[in-house]
Amino acid sequence: MFRTALRNVLAHKARLLMTVLAVMLGVAFVSGTLVFTDTLSSAFRNQSAKSYDDVAVAVSLRPDPEEARKTPGLSQQVVDKVAKLDGVASVTPRVDGFAGVPDKNGKLIGLGWANKGANFAPSKDGKDAAYAFASGDGPVEADQIALDKATADKGGYKVGDTVRVATNGPVKEYTLSGVFTTEDGAVNAGGSLVLFDTPVAQKLYLKPGYFSDLNVVAASGAHADKLLDEVLTVVPKAATAQTGQALADEQARQIEDGMGTLNQVLLGFAGIALFVGVFLISNTFTMLVAQRTKELALMRAVGASRKQITRSVLAEAGLVGLVASAVGYACGVGLAVGLRSAMTAFDLKVPDGPLVLEAAPALAAFGVGVLITMLAAWLPGRRAAKIPPVAAMSSVHATASTKSLVVRNSIGAVLTAIGAVLIVLGAGQGGDQGRMLIAGGAFATLIGVIVLIPFLSRPVIALIRPLFVSVFGVSGKLAGLNAVRNPRRTGATASALAIGLTLVTGLSVLGATVGSALDKATTDQIKADYMVTMASGTGLSDEALTALEKAPGVTAVSPQQSGALDIKGKFTSASGVTPGAIEKVLKIDVVNGSMDSLAKGQIAVDSKTAEKRGLKVGAAVPVEYMDKQKARLTVGAIYESSDFVSPVLMDKKLLDAHEQQPYVPQIFVKMDGGASAAGEKALSQAMGDNPAITVMDKKDIRDAFGGPINMILNVMYGLLGMALIIAVLGVVNTLAMSVFERQQEIGMLRAIGLDRRRVKRMVRLEAVVISVFGAVVGIGLGSFLGWAIGETVKSSLPGYALVLPWDRIGLFLVLAALVGVLASLWPARSAAKLNMLSAIKAE
Repeated sequence: MFRTALRNVLAHKARLLMTVLAVMLGVAFVSGTLVFTDTLSSAFRNQSAKSYDDVAVAVSLRPDPEEARKTPGLSQQVVDKVAKLDGVASVTPRVDGFAGVPDKNGKLIGLGWANKGANFAPSKDGKDAAYAFASGDGPVEADQIALDKATADKGGYKVGDTVRVATNGPVKEYTLSGVFTTEDGAVNAGGSLVLFDTPVAQKLYLKPGYFSDLNVVAASGAHADKLLDEVLTVVPKAATAQTGQALADEQARQIEDGMGTLNQVLLGFAGIALFVGVFLISNTFTMLVAQRTKELALMRAVGASRKQITRSVLAEAGLVGLVASAVGYACGVGLAVGLRSAMTAFDLKVPDGPLVLEAAPALAAFGVGVLITMLAAWLPGRRAAKIPPVAAMSSVHATASTKSLVVRNSIGAVLTAIGAVLIVLGAGQGGDQGRMLIAGGAFATLIGVIVLIPFLSRPVIALIRPLFVSVFGVSGKLAGLNAVRNPRRTGATASALAIGLTLVTGLSVLGATVGSALDKATTDQIKADYMVTMASGTGLSDEALTALEKAPGVTAVSPQQSGALDIKGKFTSASGVTPGAIEKVLKIDVVNGSMDSLAKGQIAVDSKTAEKRGLKVGAAVPVEYMDKQKARLTVGAIYESSDFVSPVLMDKKLLDAHEQQPYVPQIFVKMDGGASAAGEKALSQAMGDNPAITVMDKKDIRDAFGGPINMILNVMYGLLGMALIIAVLGVVNTLAMSVFERQQEIGMLRAIGLDRRRVKRMVRLEAVVISVFGAVVGIGLGSFLGWAIGETVKSSLPGYALVLPWDRIGLFLVLAALVGVLASLWPARSAAKLNMLSAIKAE
């Protein structure tokens, strides 16, 4: 039986090649994902370990703003005490914060959040072990800096050049004293690193004489754990201290967690590819079994048992899976190399390190590939075993019984109904629990629709067929009839497209709906022409606010300074704003009172907070600031709640009195004459052309909120393209089998006058009908899921309303039709080349 299986594999190389390709895609993604994440994890772990090779103990003190008033960091006295401990060879103190450098066009180099500044801490030999200088030396004067090599190359800077550096204060100019290489995580993340002389860094980021971190190097023979105990006796109690090895291990665990998330996402897409591939594999073996009906029946007649027949089909599947797994694993290794190179191309620097090929990815590749293939082939193999020996005496193919179709349709209907109910319940409940219900319902509905899809093929294709008949005449009519001739095969073929388009359509509907809500919110809620922020995500300074107020053409400026109040024992977010300007830059619908009351030292409260706290206009409310100071504030206005406005508004000056370091995440600006290139330039110049400060118009604001959604959509479109590739292979298989089964029919059609051109058109249109059928099912189910998920988030989005992206839906239908045309090229050509007389005589 094994020899028979091997012979059958070799006899159907072309058709099984398509199955190999389908399995190979999924296996490549599984193995590539595992190899890629193993390689990245190893590289980052090695980098982390290398960073702490010489560190015996690491000490850190980064207090919150309240504690920072007493102890802002580790003092020089603490550094000296640690240095005098037995077993300490040296101590390197560090302080860091945000620092950005512009390129020659004034644009910030790096990602903003990963742009870092730190101190150059030379030892007695004048070198800092953390940095290897490619040219020049470290900064030892107040007007000097050093840059990492990647940033210097991007900016075109050389030693001796003047470099503008942006921190949280005004932009300053420094002389470039040196260019260095480093394994610092900020640089490897695509950011930049600026080194300052230590006193300058302390003044910029902390306070003169204080540091954030200490790296302790042990003397020869000293034990790290013993040294840690001694260090803890001389550092402040609020400080954290751990051995360098423990810190490296902790970072390694964090890296593993980060890679685990990426792993799960990529493996999810691999699972989709394999799930779609199951239908192609099952379809392929179903067709091969149908072709070999007489052969299998003869084997039964000469003594082969049902188990032997099933094992024969499973052996074929195992051989195909083995070949596909081997090729898929090799492609997966190539995919891992490509992903690593792609990260570098997008300025996401990956630490140097070898390609890691462990046993787990290889075992997973072969295990998944072989098992998935054999699982998909089991049902066709079981059907093959049921072929009665008497079938050897005729050309009758085993067909599904009416009973089996009734059972199948009943199961599919029940699963679909249960799934739909769960989805509707989840949409009504909302929140995380609602989304969990929707996820379960989506899975049940998808399985139910796949089970029902042969039943659905007749009514859906019946709706499509008149269009093809009216446009293409006889060829269109024959294509529609052929598409429903074998509903099982048509349904299995269409399932691949349906699954892919369900996911893509659901995301598109959700993305378009959320995008529309964000557009509306931006238009309705923001009256300002510009929003000014720091690229680093840190707060803007009071100097920036003053500069914007003095800029030409500005009519209103107000920040939303972040703060908080304890009102009646409950924490409440509050914003410091500019009275008289806030209502000009943000839409504030006053329900009661007047916003003019802010200038009198009163507060404005949104309607939801007022209702929860029982507040009314004129009420004197006892509050406690974050510095523990207590006061009584009068409610001067109540306004409609909005996601763009904090629950409590108050004069910025009132909030400043209780904030050591005011945090202003954004400033809104209204210009005379609206937004314009000249206005944007005037604002940038007013702030000293600071590359770290971003001036955003309404479109930029919308993109900032909607950008992540669009990015996720684009990634999903790209990755789910695999489902379309597998769908193409499935349609090719189905059409090839259809042509094989209908040789006599095609010969007769040719004999009575249907020319080759019309035969090709008939086969192509059949492929288009099947593909469009799958697309219609997928688009319908995806739209339903998009609506349901949207219902769970609409409470957090003002102006939420369902939006169906008809342009994208139309594009999906066109792409589905194109998939059908491409898939039909080889089967249509084969059908047209059939010899009429040979085809008529074929059994």
